[in-house]
Amino acid sequence: MVFPSVEFALFFPLVLTLSWVLMPHPRLWKPFVLVASYAFYMAASWKFGVLLAIVTLGNQLAAVVLAHVSGPRAPKWIVALAVVLDLGILGAFKYYGFFAQEINGVLGDFGLALSMPLVAIAIPLGVSFYVFQAISYVVDVFRGVIERGPTIDVAIYLSFFPHVVAGPIVRAREFLPQLAKPRDPRDVVVGAAVVLIAVGLVKKVAIADTLAREVVDPVFAVPEAYAAPDVALAAYAYAVQIYCDFSGYTDIAIGVALLMGFVFPQNFRAPYRATSIRDFWRRWHITLSRFLRDFLYIPLGGNRGGRIATARNLMATMVLGGLWHGAAWTFVLWGAIHGSVLVGEHQLGNRWRPPAWLGWLVTFHIVVIAWVFFRAGDMATATTFFGRLAVDGGATLVTAPIVAIVAAVIVVQLLPQEPLARARLRVESLRPVPLGVGLATLVLLVAATVPAQGVPPFIYFQF
Repeated sequence: MVFPSVEFALFFPLVLTLSWVLMPHPRLWKPFVLVASYAFYMAASWKFGVLLAIVTLGNQLAAVVLAHVSGPRAPKWIVALAVVLDLGILGAFKYYGFFAQEINGVLGDFGLALSMPLVAIAIPLGVSFYVFQAISYVVDVFRGVIERGPTIDVAIYLSFFPHVVAGPIVRAREFLPQLAKPRDPRDVVVGAAVVLIAVGLVKKVAIADTLAREVVDPVFAVPEAYAAPDVALAAYAYAVQIYCDFSGYTDIAIGVALLMGFVFPQNFRAPYRATSIRDFWRRWHITLSRFLRDFLYIPLGGNRGGRIATARNLMATMVLGGLWHGAAWTFVLWGAIHGSVLVGEHQLGNRWRPPAWLGWLVTFHIVVIAWVFFRAGDMATATTFFGRLAVDGGATLVTAPIVAIVAAVIVVQLLPQEPLARARLRVESLRPVPLGVGLATLVLLVAATVPAQGVPPFIYFQF
């Protein structure tokens, strides 16, 4: 079920109304939200719900055992088993086909008749997100960061419909305490929620989908059919598309969660104003960045083992972060590009700092180049795409509206953020009637941009 869809437009008002009625009564509200969340998630397939339940019960069992088993060694084995379960499920559904194909290719090169069977497996929606959240829960229980939560609370945490499909990756210590006391509809921040949802709709439907339809999808489908002007525009347009698509989803998710009475962490902070790759990852997909830091980079040793060890840990973290996005060498290379630049920045340290404008210019174009590999279906497409940048020809897709959209999204992130934040607060403080009228008008205007085939899924649904 996609947020900007007729199905969700029917689902959410009903769920929200009943949620507000039941909020003061947790014994009724919690089962209701759990059922609503599973109904949302299982709209794609009931089998996905079964897998989510297995992950939930497996990790909750580990947390229960951790709370009752004594001894210095036992808890580590319990955590290890839970993490193996989580990563095993993720690997089986998301990476088996990729590794089986690569292994078969290597065996074929050596003339061996052995091969791994290739099986078509449907990747459950959001499996990467809720598996990461499950890992963070059981590890934080082991570390003593949080106490084991009631089973129904943990089930709501992992299945909560605003974030189950594509995040943000909410930590259990951020979510479970919000379930500890009854929700109160009077505490719901309606203005901020409505503004977030409205902004998210504009980003996704009016900007991201338009760029995809008019420029990005045609060029990446057959890059050999286009010359340098169109290919260059497609590279910049995709950088804007993926930002507006993913941050638009996050805005809607955070807004929907706010209406349900929950606060989610921020996931984007003007990433295209970053002046270094390190700065970029403090602004882009913030909840994934901190997960990779806390559960991969630091356990690997972080920066505690000297320059060589730090470089190794950075590269491993970013390459695995790239692989998390998908089972393809293009994602691995995307992560390796970011990892290599992070290593270079760390090695330089404070010995050389470029002017802010130069740091921004270099960082932005490194990000854009890396996005090409991220978007390309395979290495051959990426290679052809870059090759076409050297081909002269007409600009068949370059139009004033498309260029204006791309430039506007980038420029807005470069502007001082305080005035924008103050303007947003003024809109959020409007009374419910004008706020509702404004949202309804905006929805109608955005709906006018939707093509006959409907709103395509969010990009991060595939991860």
